[in-house]
Amino acid sequence: MTSSLATMAYIGATILFILSLGGLANPETARRGNLFGMIGMAIAVLATVLGPRVTPAGIPYIIGALAVGGGIGLFAAKKVQMTQMPELVALMHSLVGLAACLVGFASYVDTSTVFPTGAEKAIHEVEIYVGILIGAVTFSGSLIAFGKLSGKIGGKPLLLPGRHLLNLAGLLVVVWFGREFLHAHDIQAGMLPLLVMTVIALLFGIHMVMAIGGADMPVVVSMLNSYSGWAAAATGFMLSNDLLIVVGALVGSSGAILSYIMCRAMNRNFISVIAGGFGGGAPAAKAGGGAGAAAEPQGEVSPIAAAETAELLREAKSVVIVPGYGMAVAQAQHTVFEITKLLREKGVNVRFGIHPVAGRMPGHMNVLLAEAKVPYDIVLEMDEINDDFPGTDVTMVIGANDIVNPAAQDDPTSPIAGMPVLEVWKAKTSIVMKRSMASGYAGVDNPLFYKENNRMLFGDAKKMLDEVLAALRG
Repeated sequence: MTSSLATMAYIGATILFILSLGGLANPETARRGNLFGMIGMAIAVLATVLGPRVTPAGIPYIIGALAVGGGIGLFAAKKVQMTQMPELVALMHSLVGLAACLVGFASYVDTSTVFPTGAEKAIHEVEIYVGILIGAVTFSGSLIAFGKLSGKIGGKPLLLPGRHLLNLAGLLVVVWFGREFLHAHDIQAGMLPLLVMTVIALLFGIHMVMAIGGADMPVVVSMLNSYSGWAAAATGFMLSNDLLIVVGALVGSSGAILSYIMCRAMNRNFISVIAGGFGGGAPAAKAGGGAGAAAEPQGEVSPIAAAETAELLREAKSVVIVPGYGMAVAQAQHTVFEITKLLREKGVNVRFGIHPVAGRMPGHMNVLLAEAKVPYDIVLEMDEINDDFPGTDVTMVIGANDIVNPAAQDDPTSPIAGMPVLEVWKAKTSIVMKRSMASGYAGVDNPLFYKENNRMLFGDAKKMLDEVLAALRG
């Protein structure tokens, strides 16, 4: 394949990637968007392998790498459950960061490329330095995110004393070693500052994500998605590959926009997320009835049985279901669909209310509901459904907590004060499904549980929903 033909193939792949992003913006066109992305990537890989920059001697190595990578991908596609998607996404981001680091080191030690002028050499070395920096942060940060999302690492933030000063000191050291790297006379002299920077970047990635609380994990996932895009773009600059630059910029910018949307949905700014702390548990009550004590809910909860829940649903004319991470853990989405189908057949108006940060990654609940064949037209965003709660007979909250917490509106001392939430307590009756009275991922108690019109259905979501479904059919 000639260079011109490879360039044309790259342009075609770029167009398909843009169409893919456009398709993924809507659930009804997401399947088509995925198809465009797959075709675009196939074209990009073939154009690269068959292009002029790959010699025949390198073809067997590439085929071997494709076979190994493709085999791992097929295995993951068959074995990984939908509930494990967040940690899989984080793991994939780490691989992009690792690739950027490896390409950066390989590009630096490659002696086959000679730069005729000092300016070109300096630009290339800046590309290498920045690319490895972004890649290392993405790699280590994504691994920590994987650990948190999979439960191997606790969701509570690790807040080191003087952590901001540590980060600032690390940044200054990175800048100083960057200067030393650019002034290195040979590869051996430049390798030491490059390695020191890589270690600092790896530690920064670990420190950054460890300091972010569990409630911010959807923002972390979208943030790492953006980082992986910029790492890919940096790799494109190092390899002089226009397609990698364009695709990396697409992923990086879209991830940044998504991070902004997630932060706005939580009434937080991006800097406060990076600073960490949210999701570290509710503040201890102050002695003598201070502000912290005032935030403690008063009253008793009202339990409800599955049969009573079924009766309320059967008599309702309007039902809103609010899914959360508890539904994902219990893998109850299919039972939820069966209940929805049965109620709709009986003439009940059933809809779903989705908070932008429900679950552990952006769109987590939408993905699970789509897998269970829930119709797209009854799945509504928070802004679309909130005004309808006063006219709703029953709201069912399945494993959600922080996104339905009235303290966000009523208690200015709450850690989640000002965060937009689904106003489920305004319905005639709200039913919250939880295993226990434990607080949510943000570690904040929920006054909803104690309201007069709220009922608590305790137990595993899948088991209790099966009982509700059986009672509805009985």
